[in-house]
Amino acid sequence: MTRRNTNYNKPFLLRPAAKDYLWGGNRLNDDFSKEIDLQPLAETWECSTHPDGISTVASGEMEGMLLTEVLQQHPEYLGTHPKTESELPILIKFIDAKKDLSVQVHPSDDYAREFEHGSLGKTEMWYVLDAAKDAKLVYGFNRDVESGVIRKSIQEGTVEKYLQKIKVKKNDVFYIEAGTVHAIGAGILVAEIQENSNLTYRMYDYDRVDKNGKKRELHVDKALKVANLKGSASPRQPMRVLKFHRGYATELLCRCEYFQVERMLLNTENYRKMADFSTGDNSFQILLCTEGCGVIYWKENGMIPFCKGDCIFVPANSEKLKLHGKAQLLKVEC
Repeated sequence: MTRRNTNYNKPFLLRPAAKDYLWGGNRLNDDFSKEIDLQPLAETWECSTHPDGISTVASGEMEGMLLTEVLQQHPEYLGTHPKTESELPILIKFIDAKKDLSVQVHPSDDYAREFEHGSLGKTEMWYVLDAAKDAKLVYGFNRDVESGVIRKSIQEGTVEKYLQKIKVKKNDVFYIEAGTVHAIGAGILVAEIQENSNLTYRMYDYDRVDKNGKKRELHVDKALKVANLKGSASPRQPMRVLKFHRGYATELLCRCEYFQVERMLLNTENYRKMADFSTGDNSFQILLCTEGCGVIYWKENGMIPFCKGDCIFVPANSEKLKLHGKAQLLKVEC
C-alpha cells in the first residue's frame, strides 16, 4: 500500500537571473519593475535551474537560496512526473527584443545528447506580451530550400529573402519545435517557456558586432545539420476555449511532451470569493504574472503578494491555496 505524503508544501517567489545581450532594451525594468542593474536588459530567467542562470528564492524560509539548492533538499517539490533530480525540466523567461534577435535554430534532444555532451535540445513556446505596430518574427523558411543555397546566402548576406516573416500582435502564441529556424523581431516582448537548455545555433546575425567590436560567433554547420529546410506553413493560433472556475478562468495555450501552458484570468471581487488553487503529487506548477496584482494565501497566515512580472513556484502536493486579486498569469506545468 502506497502511503500518501501528508506534508503539504508552501509556494515561494523567485528572483531571476539576467542577461544583457546586445539586442535587449529597458522594458523588463520599466514595465516589470525588475530593478536589475544591467544595460541593456535582454532576458530574465524567471524560473531556472540551468547553470548558465539559476533563479534564487525570494520569499519564505528559504529566501536567498538558489533554486537548485532548494530542490536538492526537497526533491519532492518536483512531483512524481518530472524525471529529474535537483533541476527542472523546463526554463521560463521574459525576453525584451528592442532589436532583432539573431536567426537561429535549436537541436532536438536526440541530436543534443549525441553531439552536445548529453545536453537537452530545445523546443519552446512564445506568448507575446506586447508588440510594436509592425513587429514581425521569423518562423521557418518561406519555401523548400537546400543546405548549399542557405549557406551561400548567409555568406552573401541575402538569407532573409528565404525566411518566413510573420506579423505579431499582443496575446499571440507560437510553438517553436526543435529544428525550426526562428528569430524574435524588434519591438516584441515575450514570455518564453522552453526545455531546460541553453543550446542555440546562431545561423545569421546581420553582421553585428558586440560591445568589444567583434562579430558574434555563428554556428552555420551545426545549424544546417539540424534545421528543417522545408517551407513552413504559417503558424496557427490555438483555439481559445475559456474554462470557468470560481474566481478565475483558464484557457489552454500549448500542450506538448515537455510542458503545458494555460493563461489564467484571475478576478475575485471580494475576500468571500477567493479562488481555490493547489497542486497534486504529479507535478510542480509555475505562476508567472503578466498583468495586474494579487495575493496568494494559505493557512497559518501564509501569504505572498504578487504583481506584474513576479514568478511563483508552487511545489507539488502544495498547501490548499487561495488566490485573490485581478491579474493575468501563465500557469505552467510538466
